[in-house]
Amino acid sequence: MKFFKPTLTIIFLVTGLLALTPAWAKKDLPAVNDEGMELVKDSELATVYADPGADLGIYKRILLEDATVAFKKNWQRDQNRGYGLKVRNSDMERITEDVATLFNEIFTEQLTKGGYEITTEPGPDVLTIKPAIVDLDVYAPDVSGASFTRSYSESAGEMTLNLELFDSLTGDKIAKATDRKRDWDKGYLEWRTRVSNRADATRAIRSWAKAFTSLLDEAKS
Repeated sequence: MKFFKPTLTIIFLVTGLLALTPAWAKKDLPAVNDEGMELVKDSELATVYADPGADLGIYKRILLEDATVAFKKNWQRDQNRGYGLKVRNSDMERITEDVATLFNEIFTEQLTKGGYEITTEPGPDVLTIKPAIVDLDVYAPDVSGASFTRSYSESAGEMTLNLELFDSLTGDKIAKATDRKRDWDKGYLEWRTRVSNRADATRAIRSWAKAFTSLLDEAKS
């Protein structure tokens, strides 16, 4: 099986970012999921299931679908408790659109840099990637209001990436992976702005993009 190898891992420690993967987590997962995919135990990704007969090396081009982004349950309600600026629906829409755009830009840049052609059409050598960021939790969002208010937190927040890989022609699912990233608690309050929150998100997404590109490189070789 060429798909996943121990070296094909997400880089968990990237400039203050940590992906949390408890050592016991995979012991409690079924060896085969309800889609007939096998658990990849030697991967450092939080959870990886793959088609045991898949050969990722046949794919030379990538069809990257737009990332979907969803906040953690009750995120807006929890943010709006107490005093201070309130998070509006428009703020949530802006943040999810920004994160989705950032994800696609970074993945496209990294894959192109790695020699992979990005396409919008299916083909026999085209791998479709469907990314979804879920449980987005921005601890101190920078929202605008009538008064000047600063937001502080010890950590930027956390988010989870769900990736699904498909053959672009048949629609067969080849693999699915889940990985969570959380910014380190720095032990002190730090002023959070749109710029700093974007920088933290950029580091997390770039580490995912680099790891995925490495996975494709290993499969080809």
